Amino acid sequence: MNYQTSGIYTDFYQLAMAQSYFLTRQHQQKVAFDYFFRTLPYQGGYVIFAGLADVLKSIQHLHFSAEEIDYLREYGFKEHFLKHLENFRFTGNISAPKEGDVVFPNEPILHVEGTMLETQLVETMLLNTLNFQSLIATKAARIKSVSKDKILSEFGLRRAQGAGGVMATRAAIIGGFDSTSNVYAAKKYNLKASGTMAHSYIQMHEDEQVAFRDFAQTNPDNCILLVDTYDTLKSGVPNAITIAKEMEKKGHRLQAIRLDSGDLSYLARKSRKMLDQAGLPYVKIAASNQLDEFVVRSLMQQEAAIDIFGIGTTLVTGQPDAALGGVYKLVMANGKPRIKISENIRKTTLPGNKQVYRLLEEDGTFLGADAVAQYEEGFPSRITDPYDDRKYMACNTYDKEALLQPVMKAGEILNLIEDVTTIQRYAAQRLAQLPPEYKRFENPHIYKVGISDKTLEIRHQLREKYLWFREA
Repeated sequence: MNYQTSGIYTDFYQLAMAQSYFLTRQHQQKVAFDYFFRTLPYQGGYVIFAGLADVLKSIQHLHFSAEEIDYLREYGFKEHFLKHLENFRFTGNISAPKEGDVVFPNEPILHVEGTMLETQLVETMLLNTLNFQSLIATKAARIKSVSKDKILSEFGLRRAQGAGGVMATRAAIIGGFDSTSNVYAAKKYNLKASGTMAHSYIQMHEDEQVAFRDFAQTNPDNCILLVDTYDTLKSGVPNAITIAKEMEKKGHRLQAIRLDSGDLSYLARKSRKMLDQAGLPYVKIAASNQLDEFVVRSLMQQEAAIDIFGIGTTLVTGQPDAALGGVYKLVMANGKPRIKISENIRKTTLPGNKQVYRLLEEDGTFLGADAVAQYEEGFPSRITDPYDDRKYMACNTYDKEALLQPVMKAGEILNLIEDVTTIQRYAAQRLAQLPPEYKRFENPHIYKVGISDKTLEIRHQLREKYLWFREA
């Protein structure tokens, strides 16, 4: 069974709260939660929203098996609560932007409506999937932004955090990568699988050239030779050239050589010269070895003769940020707005059912501001900085898009886009609409998210109601 559809793929406290709601007969109360994040990863200027299709399919099929019910019984959960879980299915509604869209801090990205019990039980799985895939898709997009037309291949499964490597592959493709070494993920998501060879293959042979020859004979249409096992320029590349010439005589072509250590820019330049002088201009050069967006940018600035970048560890682990801090907060219950208050105004939530409007320039580029308004009020005439009400702007003269659209109704998925390359193209389109100052690595411009007067008013009223502490 897919672990993501398991009812116990959750934190224990979710089940403890669910039982309490059930035993106190609050479990059927109608509520709404928002998923959002507060801080951008990588000190960047945006996030690519990823993981939606996986989340929706998991929620649609989420259930408790008989074995799982028995397991929970061991922890003392009440029998009538467990009986209720036997027939659990999510029957609520979810709204979200299209997967692959560009999103920003402190705006609702997923709006979940349903009963108290069902909306609580999907929280952990939802956060686990969206936080991770959005983090990795954003990292991939940053690498794509500096690699121009170079081929990008993800091969981080060996360094990924367990099964997270499968989600990481999907997210990397959404962010702009071309292929993956992860065969399981390639099949699951209909992606292109690709790969080269390991040093061990060459070490197993007494002679590097013999190793290359054996590999070429058994992989004549997909041959990439790893040339840095011993001496890249004195042994690896010359032997690869010999094999490439032998392949030509048999009607085949060596696809590429791969560099996995040393000064990649220097070695690529020298290797390119040697290949060209040997009449092999079509043989590409692939490079790997702890690459990230900054190393790729540096290599591109050096005009390194590299055609393919293979990126693993830093991508699939989201380095240097280990997680996207997305949260899931109650915003409505029993028809009334709800708020989470903090001494830090930036951690105080935005109550009520809301819509997010993206403001657009006449040419379709993003203006640099999103408007968060109560759903029933429609597009607001102005928005205010949620943390400084002295700052506001009129917005009713701009073109707009409503980002949150229904993606699930009564537990059934609506218009699901599963094809990862389609999502990838949409992400690229949306990034093209984002002005360059928000995409730079160093000190990116801050994309503004403002709230409507009605939202500001409701938040103020609830703060006054619940904030008992007052300064003297």
